[in-house]
Amino acid sequence: MADSSLPIVRDVAGLRAQISAWRGQGLRVGLVPTMGALHDGHLSLVRAAKEKCDRAVATLFVNPKQFAPNEDFERYPRDEAGDGAMLASAGCDLLYAPERTIMYPDGFATSVIVTSVSTPLEGEFRPHFFGGVATVVTKLLLQALPDAAFFGEKDYQQLQVIKRMAGDLDIPVAIEGCATVRESDGLAMSSRNAYLSADERRIAARLNHILHDAIKAVHAGEPIAQAEAEAARHLSAAGFTSIDYVAIRDAQTLQPVTDSSRPARILAAAWLGKTRLIDNMAV
Repeated sequence: MADSSLPIVRDVAGLRAQISAWRGQGLRVGLVPTMGALHDGHLSLVRAAKEKCDRAVATLFVNPKQFAPNEDFERYPRDEAGDGAMLASAGCDLLYAPERTIMYPDGFATSVIVTSVSTPLEGEFRPHFFGGVATVVTKLLLQALPDAAFFGEKDYQQLQVIKRMAGDLDIPVAIEGCATVRESDGLAMSSRNAYLSADERRIAARLNHILHDAIKAVHAGEPIAQAEAEAARHLSAAGFTSIDYVAIRDAQTLQPVTDSSRPARILAAAWLGKTRLIDNMAV
């Protein structure tokens, strides 16, 4: 069970009943979708929801549709009681924790696919991923119909996919991006950081510094392709075992850019042993 101070509902009817009651009082509702294994990055989203809305609803659902067969669905951390206590401490007002049969009942046959913005970068290495994300987030938004939903910029491409999906489907929910929360050494907070060994954790701290250095190089006039290649080389030299990508892209479309005259983003995905880390920042 979740922490007793935090009400929990597990079906759509219960979720809608509570949100309807709040709406009847003229209150605004913010939604924070999560897969659990919470850390302060997630809690910052709850706090942002409480700043912009009167009530904050967090969701807890480990979505099988965004894991490939060879990925870590079964070992993904699950601790509803601990997560509930953390959410309560951050001021969350309700936890929606549906079972898999609620989200994907027998006969479920619909997928939401967002083309273009989902195709590069993560789309090349995890082609199944954004279809799973777009489908589950569409369901959560329609189940709750909050005034706003809050997502971290740490998963930057995911944020752009969700913004495009909500806009294209005319879902009447404001999609709010929130700044990445980092550890004291700059590593982006992630549930998967718990997988790192002590040695890997020390290497992981180099990721954000190398991206910062690439941004400085671009601002100093270095060609973008060269800055990307140098960043990848430095990641390998730091001890990352495999580099999926280091790319500077248009901040909205994630298409390649040749200069930084438009808003741009540097994004990276790299492996330390069996753990895949991602990060990004504005150029």
